[in-house]
Amino acid sequence: MNDLDRLQGAASKTELAASRKLALRSNIPFEDALRTTLTTSAGHAGLDHLLDERAALRAAEAARALARRTARDATREAARVAALALRRLRQEGAPTAWRGWFDGSAKPNPGRCGIGVRLIGPNGAAVELSQAAGYGNSSEAEYRALILLLETAVAHGAGPLTVYGDSRVVIDDVNGALADSAAVLRPLRARVHALLARLPATTLRWIPRHKNGDADALSQRATAALAEEIDDIEPIHEGSE
Repeated sequence: MNDLDRLQGAASKTELAASRKLALRSNIPFEDALRTTLTTSAGHAGLDHLLDERAALRAAEAARALARRTARDATREAARVAALALRRLRQEGAPTAWRGWFDGSAKPNPGRCGIGVRLIGPNGAAVELSQAAGYGNSSEAEYRALILLLETAVAHGAGPLTVYGDSRVVIDDVNGALADSAAVLRPLRARVHALLARLPATTLRWIPRHKNGDADALSQRATAALAEEIDDIEPIHEGSE
């Protein structure tokens, strides 16, 4: 740091302004004017003492600012971690005696639907189903998968039950108001609510796709089987008897 930088770093805004006026009025370099101003401010203690004292004050303020930033960053990180934990809790929830996963797909979309469900009971035994589910779009396929899972849960007397799916459309539609439901999905929604009435201790939770791998694999197996059935159908040629 050169002398001018050191002087400017020590000077207040008032001292800088006064030094500029002095330089103009006396026709002297700004550095000389600033040195004169600060020497006056230093009084009997001397300029060097003033510069050292103000440098120490700047260092202390910088340390306090760093501490504030560190504390603020720590608070933000703690809030981020808490939000992540809450999101995971909402997604995964506390473990219940029964847990189920569902997934559905349509290929093409809309197209032939394949659905897959997995239900685990309190003894750890799992029920896995993979089947065709008619024609429709991906949301209809997801809904039909949820219906199959709930029908399976009713058949096994499941409860309390936590249901997991990666379709925000279906989860939000089931949990939302009827007025907000798409007309094409309302019959499926009604069937789900009728089943939920028979499973009163049931909670639906959204999970990301990568956490729904088993149900996804089951639904993909169903759509793959559909594709194989189509490939196995022999084409009908004109004129064939």
